Amino acid sequence: MRIGIIGAGSMGSTLAHHLAKLGHHVSIANSRGPESLTTLAAGIGAAPVSIVDAVQTAEIVILAIPTKAVADLPQGLFANVPSSLVVIDIGNYHPELRDGRIDAIERGMLDSQWVAQRIGHPVIKAFNNIFAKSLLERGVPKGVPGRIALPVAGDSPDARATVLRLVDDLGFDPVDDGNLDNSWRQQTGTPAYCHDLDAAALQRALAGADQNRIAEYRAEQEARIRQSL
Repeated sequence: MRIGIIGAGSMGSTLAHHLAKLGHHVSIANSRGPESLTTLAAGIGAAPVSIVDAVQTAEIVILAIPTKAVADLPQGLFANVPSSLVVIDIGNYHPELRDGRIDAIERGMLDSQWVAQRIGHPVIKAFNNIFAKSLLERGVPKGVPGRIALPVAGDSPDARATVLRLVDDLGFDPVDDGNLDNSWRQQTGTPAYCHDLDAAALQRALAGADQNRIAEYRAEQEARIRQSL
C-alpha cells in the first residue's frame, strides 16, 4: 500500500521503518520540508516528500505530530482526497507539557474527534497507546504468547478493518475498540495506555476505564512524565 506519514519523530520514523520493511511504499514528511528528511528516509527505506504529496499520493495517511500541530497543516490538505483514504491519528493531547489548552477538548470533545473536525476527514485512533521503544522492538508473529495488543477506534468499519490488519502485520494483536466515540478509552493515562498488555488484559483495561476521569487520567500521566524528566 501507499502510506504517507506526517511527522518524523520517534513514532513516525519507527512506523515508517517497519512499514517499509513490510513492503509498503512509504513517504515521510514534516513541516521543515523533504530536504530535511533525506538522510532519515534513506536509512529506513522511505521517500522524503512534502506534506501535500504525502497525502495526495497515499491510501493511508498517518498523523504522527503533536495535537497542536494539526492546526498548522496546510489549509485544505484533505479537501480533495477520496473518501476511501484512511487517516490514522496516533497523537495524544498534552495541554500542560506540549500542546497548550485546546478549548474544544477541554470542554469534552475527544482528542481524535477534534483532529477529524480540524482536518475535515474521518480519522482512526491507533498506535497512540504504545511507547516508541515497544513499537520498535516488541512486535512478534501472531500466536506468540504475551503478544502486545493495540486498540483501534473509528467510525468507518472498512477503515477500521484496514488498520486492524496493519496492527497485526506489524506484530501486535489488534483489538477492535469500536467507534471513535470509544477512543477516550485508549487516551493518555487510561488503564489501556502504554502498559504493553496482551489482548485479554487490554480488553479488560478498555472496559474498566471511567469516562468521568478523562481529564484526571491525562493530568496524572502528565505529572508522571514531569517527574521522569
